[in-house]
Amino acid sequence: MTNQRNTVIYTGITSNIEKRVYEHKMKMIPGFTQKYNVDKLVYYEEFPDPEAAISAEKKIKGWTRKKKINLIESLNLNWNDLSFNDDQQK
Repeated sequence: MTNQRNTVIYTGITSNIEKRVYEHKMKMIPGFTQKYNVDKLVYYEEFPDPEAAISAEKKIKGWTRKKKINLIESLNLNWNDLSFNDDQQK
Protein backbone atom coordinates (compact mmCIF):
# COMPACT_ATOMS: atom_id res chain seq x y z
CA MET A 1 0.00 0.00 0.00
CA THR A 2 0.99 3.60 -0.45
CA ASN A 3 -0.31 7.12 0.04
CA GLN A 4 -1.96 9.23 -2.67
CA ARG A 5 1.38 10.72 -3.79
CA ASN A 6 3.10 7.30 -3.85
CA THR A 7 5.85 8.50 -1.51
CA VAL A 8 5.40 5.83 1.17
CA ILE A 9 5.48 2.06 0.67
CA TYR A 10 3.85 -0.16 3.31
CA THR A 11 4.07 -3.94 3.31
CA GLY A 12 1.78 -6.10 5.43
CA ILE A 13 -0.19 -9.33 5.52
CA THR A 14 -3.81 -10.13 6.22
CA SER A 15 -6.27 -12.98 5.92
CA ASN A 16 -9.01 -10.57 4.78
CA ILE A 17 -7.72 -8.02 2.27
CA GLU A 18 -11.07 -6.28 1.71
CA LYS A 19 -11.50 -5.65 5.45
CA ARG A 20 -7.90 -4.56 5.90
CA VAL A 21 -7.99 -2.11 2.99
CA TYR A 22 -11.25 -0.65 4.35
CA GLU A 23 -9.62 -0.20 7.78
CA HIS A 24 -6.72 1.67 6.21
CA LYS A 25 -8.97 3.85 4.06
CA MET A 26 -11.08 4.77 7.09
CA LYS A 27 -7.92 5.45 9.16
CA MET A 28 -9.01 2.84 11.71
CA ILE A 29 -5.49 1.43 12.22
CA PRO A 30 -3.38 3.62 14.52
CA GLY A 31 0.30 3.85 13.75
CA PHE A 32 2.40 4.09 10.60
CA THR A 33 -0.37 3.78 8.01
CA GLN A 34 -2.59 6.33 9.72
CA LYS A 35 0.30 8.76 10.32
CA TYR A 36 1.41 8.65 6.67
CA ASN A 37 -2.08 8.38 5.11
CA VAL A 38 -1.40 4.98 3.57
CA ASP A 39 -4.71 4.06 1.95
CA LYS A 40 -4.05 3.02 -1.66
CA LEU A 41 -3.62 -0.64 -2.56
CA VAL A 42 -1.12 -0.80 -5.41
CA TYR A 43 0.09 -4.41 -5.19
CA TYR A 44 -0.96 -7.64 -3.54
CA GLU A 45 -0.27 -11.35 -3.75
CA GLU A 46 -2.19 -14.36 -2.49
CA PHE A 47 -0.42 -17.22 -0.71
CA PRO A 48 -1.45 -20.80 0.06
CA ASP A 49 -0.85 -20.44 3.81
CA PRO A 50 0.05 -17.85 6.47
CA GLU A 51 3.63 -19.07 6.77
CA ALA A 52 4.30 -18.39 3.07
CA ALA A 53 2.75 -14.92 3.40
CA ILE A 54 4.86 -14.07 6.45
CA SER A 55 8.01 -15.27 4.69
CA ALA A 56 7.27 -13.12 1.62
CA GLU A 57 6.45 -10.10 3.79
CA LYS A 58 9.76 -10.36 5.64
CA LYS A 59 11.66 -10.74 2.37
CA ILE A 60 9.99 -7.70 0.77
CA LYS A 61 10.45 -5.55 3.88
CA GLY A 62 14.20 -6.16 3.56
CA TRP A 63 14.33 -4.92 -0.03
CA THR A 64 15.46 -1.51 -1.19
CA ARG A 65 12.82 1.04 -2.16
CA LYS A 66 13.85 0.64 -5.82
CA LYS A 67 13.27 -3.11 -5.73
CA LYS A 68 9.83 -2.58 -4.14
CA ILE A 69 8.96 -0.03 -6.84
CA ASN A 70 10.01 -2.52 -9.54
CA LEU A 71 7.76 -5.17 -7.98
CA ILE A 72 4.77 -2.82 -7.90
CA GLU A 73 5.36 -1.59 -11.44
CA SER A 74 5.77 -5.12 -12.79
CA LEU A 75 2.00 -5.49 -12.37
CA ASN A 76 0.72 -1.93 -11.84
CA LEU A 77 2.79 0.51 -13.89
CA ASN A 78 0.60 3.53 -13.08
CA TRP A 79 0.17 2.74 -9.37
CA ASN A 80 -3.62 2.54 -9.73
CA ASP A 81 -5.64 1.80 -6.62
CA LEU A 82 -6.49 -1.91 -6.77
CA SER A 83 -8.81 -1.87 -3.78
CA PHE A 84 -12.05 -3.77 -3.77
CA ASN A 85 -14.10 -0.79 -2.64
CA ASP A 86 -16.74 -0.04 -5.30
CA ASP A 87 -16.09 3.69 -4.84
CA GLN A 88 -12.45 3.26 -5.87
CA GLN A 89 -10.82 2.63 -9.22
CA LYS A 90 -10.04 -1.05 -9.61
